Amino acid sequence: MLTIGTHMSIAKGIAKTAKNVVWMEANTMQIFSRNPRGSNYKVYTEKEEARFQQIRREHGFGALLAHAPYTMNLASAEDRVYEFARTVIREDVARMDALGIEYLVFHPGSHTGIGIEQGISNIIRGLDQAITGDEEITVLLETMSGKGTEIGARFEHLRSIRDGAAHPERIGICLDTCHVFAAGYDIVNDLDGVLEEFDRVLGLSLLKAVHLNDSMMPFGSHKDRHAAVGEGQIGMEALLGVMRHPVLRDLPFYLETPLDDQGHKEEIRMLRERLSCS
Repeated sequence: MLTIGTHMSIAKGIAKTAKNVVWMEANTMQIFSRNPRGSNYKVYTEKEEARFQQIRREHGFGALLAHAPYTMNLASAEDRVYEFARTVIREDVARMDALGIEYLVFHPGSHTGIGIEQGISNIIRGLDQAITGDEEITVLLETMSGKGTEIGARFEHLRSIRDGAAHPERIGICLDTCHVFAAGYDIVNDLDGVLEEFDRVLGLSLLKAVHLNDSMMPFGSHKDRHAAVGEGQIGMEALLGVMRHPVLRDLPFYLETPLDDQGHKEEIRMLRERLSCS
């Protein structure tokens, strides 16, 4: 069964957000673990948590994904920035695990001049103080576009992070179609080759989720600008090819496209129709 959803705002509460997922005719969702550009987070009442769990259970939601805030930079050499990131990842692993969220994804971070090797070392230290190994949740490293000093544009970066972590069994990968395309992985003309490289470097068993986004920017641009499915440089047929691929089709897909709720509902309906006709 196709598992597809979109990124949802939880400003009105997690139970109401889950109800909105049902209205969209989606069967999963991605939420921010806290304010995406700040530090605050909501504390849910027992009643709201219970209602949320009831909705996801009754409607057969697939694996849910929480996204750490963009303000978190575990690769930073600046003490204040790094300590904030360490606190966020530690708290959010515990909070999302307690909610029964299956995955927590984060952008590995930007080394801002100290170099990829030192940035990766910082990320590993940050993960090691956050992941105990006793959690049910899996922390996902996101593939990135490689803008500026961003870490994660090469599969090898993600392998180095996971290989160095104390609990690699609790770490997986989220593939973002816009990001890998912008990073120079040709998912339009050579998806099989990209997946073979992913398997060689990381292992396909580590791939747990897909951010399904088109790209406003051209191949290899190293610029992260999402477009609605079929309205960018990747194109509809290539993205449908991602969803149909036997290696990927059973993974959960999360849309991060620049649309409102109604637009996302229509986008999900269109993708289901296109896939059912193939």
